[in-house]
Amino acid sequence: MDVLTCVKRVPDTGARIVLTDDKQEIDASNLGYTMSPHEECAIEEAIQQVEEHGGSSTALTLGPPDAEEQVRTAIAMGADQGMVLETDGSEWGPSETAAAIADAIEAREADEGEFDLLIFGNESADAENYQVGIRVANRLGRPVVAGVKGLDLDDSTATAEREVSGGSEIYELPLPAVITVKEGINEPRYPSMRAKMQARKQELDERTADRTVEEGLQMIELEAPEQDESPAEVLGEGPEAAPAVVDVLEELEVL
Repeated sequence: MDVLTCVKRVPDTGARIVLTDDKQEIDASNLGYTMSPHEECAIEEAIQQVEEHGGSSTALTLGPPDAEEQVRTAIAMGADQGMVLETDGSEWGPSETAAAIADAIEAREADEGEFDLLIFGNESADAENYQVGIRVANRLGRPVVAGVKGLDLDDSTATAEREVSGGSEIYELPLPAVITVKEGINEPRYPSMRAKMQARKQELDERTADRTVEEGLQMIELEAPEQDESPAEVLGEGPEAAPAVVDVLEELEVL
């Protein structure tokens, strides 16, 4: 069972986002980076499936050279191989991203054989486009299910479960297939310091991503959300604070 998981380098969840003066990019000078929570679960799911069925898992990212950090984190978690599709660091749209990833997968499979399963996070933590996994599946002509919270594999079939209002839906997909997973499908493991050091030494498959600009939506500018910097107000301590809490809830029209 050979599994490929795609991850994206994104600003630390909860970080204060500052834009450049032209509002075209995020000012990354004081930002830390990570991978999206959904993608941490995607990596964990790939590792677990390979542990159960045998085979190998590969982590792939498209981004600037620094994005290899997220691939090495995936290797430290337990992925067997890493692949980096290097860009100039500018933000790519979902269509361009999916096209480059699909082309890289086809080139890799021509040399080393077909992946049985491609796993994506349901959406990235920054852009939240919900598109890349589905677009890759469409370009490769493979079945896809999005929003998966449960997965079972056998030799030729993937059984995927996703939650819907009032219950769940079960899908059976012939392999090779594509799924996008949501946070909560599993509990991602955290790599040890030793695993992180070993991952730094592993050779990665590094390639230059070819960008195919397609007509469609064009970004005009970014807009950062308003920051509430008002000081917190302590309403009181213990039971004596209850009347003040009720007053606030009535003011908010909750009561």
